[in-house]
Amino acid sequence: MPANPPSKVLLLWLLSAMAAPLPAGQAQAQLPAQVLSAPSSQTSRALESDARTAALPLPAATTPLTLEEVLAASRFHAPQVLEALARVRGAESRVLTAEGAFDTLFNAALDTRPTGFYDGAQAGVRVMQPLATNGGNAYAGYDLSRGTFPSYGANDYTARYGRITAGTLFSLLRDRDIDDRRFNRAIATSDVVLADNDRLMVAIGVQARAIAAWNSWVIAGQRAGVFKDLLQLALDRQGGFKRQVTEGLRPAILLTENEQNILRRQTLVVQAEQALEQAAVGLSLFWRDADGNPQLPGADRLPSRLPQPLPIAEDVIAALENRPDLRLVDVRIAQARTRLLLDRNSFLPRLDLRAEVNQYVGDAGVGGRPYTGTESKLGLTLSVPLQQRVARGRLGQTRADLDGIQQRRRLIEDQIRAEIMGLSIAARQARRLLGIAIDEQDRALAMARAERRRFQEGASDFFLVNIREEAAADAQARRLDAAFRQIVAHADLAAATADVKALGLTSN
Repeated sequence: MPANPPSKVLLLWLLSAMAAPLPAGQAQAQLPAQVLSAPSSQTSRALESDARTAALPLPAATTPLTLEEVLAASRFHAPQVLEALARVRGAESRVLTAEGAFDTLFNAALDTRPTGFYDGAQAGVRVMQPLATNGGNAYAGYDLSRGTFPSYGANDYTARYGRITAGTLFSLLRDRDIDDRRFNRAIATSDVVLADNDRLMVAIGVQARAIAAWNSWVIAGQRAGVFKDLLQLALDRQGGFKRQVTEGLRPAILLTENEQNILRRQTLVVQAEQALEQAAVGLSLFWRDADGNPQLPGADRLPSRLPQPLPIAEDVIAALENRPDLRLVDVRIAQARTRLLLDRNSFLPRLDLRAEVNQYVGDAGVGGRPYTGTESKLGLTLSVPLQQRVARGRLGQTRADLDGIQQRRRLIEDQIRAEIMGLSIAARQARRLLGIAIDEQDRALAMARAERRRFQEGASDFFLVNIREEAAADAQARRLDAAFRQIVAHADLAAATADVKALGLTSN
């Protein structure tokens, strides 16, 4: 039997076969609602037109949409990924904010006494630089004064051309190793790591869903092809039945039975095409253009064959440390330990060392000889808190938080191990099920071909041929389902092991 008989001959066969009146109840049970009121000839044309349209093969995929294209688009343009990248930029900006605590400070002051017993006036500038490795700071300045000052303002006197000052303050105990400024900087820096690992988690999830969406679209296209081939068999057979009925070799009711098969298989094709269109809509959420707008792939871009599942690492448990959610907990633990250092710092007494050098410039001014030459100062400041309730409370809270985070890490690690082991089992069993489904499909197709030959030779009946053909189509659909389950299982395992290369998250 030819695979594709001429369309005009087939159309004439269908029109003549379906022009025969059907019982009213049977006609209404088989025909679509939109053609129930049409005359017999119009009904035949509508059925033939819909069936032929549904049976048309998919356009040749001249430029198949590859998985690599979809993964590249979702990697750079998915809104979830862009949102996570925005959070990374926000965390980096917070680092800059924390670094602002170490900015160089400039200060200028001018004091005058327009009225009163003293007529002193003073102007000065200061530059202070906080120390990044100590709780103190370094400073330098220049002062110039004129007139007289009260005794409590004797330090305001300078030489004729002013006074140059340089000094520093060192923390010897409290704030020596850590203080609020360095703590905030460390937390802000680790927040960048948190945001970046969160971005990676989002990207892995997006890529895994993109793989599932693309494969779902490809599988839907393959499924539509299976049911179109099944429909085409019924359409091709209708012409032969018409000729045999005319020659008296077959009963006329056979045409009606085959028309029923055409309608039933046409329904399967429409449902498959609907699923294909829905899968294309789902894929458009990941396949985006350069502006981030969803693109709807057409059926002409369907690949001609099923894709291969992603490769699986030989030792999946060894990839445990690649999990970004585990890294997130590790960063939280590091942050808690940094806070623990800050809390312990609060128990230390404050002991600060100050060193300062003043160089008076020029001859003595109003203040006299004491304000000439070079002057140096050294000083120690000690401060001991007698009660530490605030520090003890914070320390206890931080220790409790640290213990809780460590237990959370243990739980997450156990869950990840169980997840990876479960997905490994699912991937292995999916391969076995796919092998069984392929064997079932091959045997079902062989049975359908053999039954068609027997029917052509008169050794079988039409009902059994239809049963064999539809069983073969069901076996093909189950094989596609098994292939999809294997693909998804491999993609889920790649996501669980954070295989960024397999998920298209690397440049290579």
